[in-house]
Amino acid sequence: MRTKKLAVAALLASASLTLSACGGGDDDSASPVSVVSEESGSAKAATVLDKPFEKPDLVLTDTTGKPYDLRKETAGKPTLIYFGYTNCPDVCPLTMNNIAVAKKSLSKAQQDRLRVVFVTTDPERDTPAALGKWLKGIDPQVIGLSGDFPTIQAGARTLGIAIDAPKKEKGKVVSMHGTQVIAFSPKTDAGYVLYGEDATVDDYTKDLPKLIEGEKP
Repeated sequence: MRTKKLAVAALLASASLTLSACGGGDDDSASPVSVVSEESGSAKAATVLDKPFEKPDLVLTDTTGKPYDLRKETAGKPTLIYFGYTNCPDVCPLTMNNIAVAKKSLSKAQQDRLRVVFVTTDPERDTPAALGKWLKGIDPQVIGLSGDFPTIQAGARTLGIAIDAPKKEKGKVVSMHGTQVIAFSPKTDAGYVLYGEDATVDDYTKDLPKLIEGEKP
């Protein structure tokens, strides 16, 4: 694992986080939304943020078709949030499966406390029913959320995650999006830990018990 320690220095400014098209590589022309500094010396996959993110004020639709108030429903709960889409051929399913496999190592009580939230970046195709079907094959406990794209995009942006509206490339619809997983503390409800797409099952297995308690991994 590449050694790193990132610290968020400013939000909603020019930055170094890039968009990724699942199956399409990185887009270096993307305009990231938070400034980070990088310092070697840590073998951990987790990036502990010196300025935690505020939880997005999002009210979207869950897989049952009901409104889901993210802040209200996850208040005081250890929460992982990821933005992606079900038609992604690689990064999204890999990330979600890594978390799902690691989650199985937790006790039932710990699993029941943890909230894993998947917010689609492709709401036109990822209807509540489509999200529910896809997530059922990964982890039925994952909360799948859909809604109008501008609302989702604005919510992601508050976390330094840039997403673009889905577009056709080489005959396929792709969604350009940041691939970070943000962990929110049950103590403060703030997003204090970030994981990149290189985080493994072992990384999550090691860190989840600490994240559930609101501790630093």
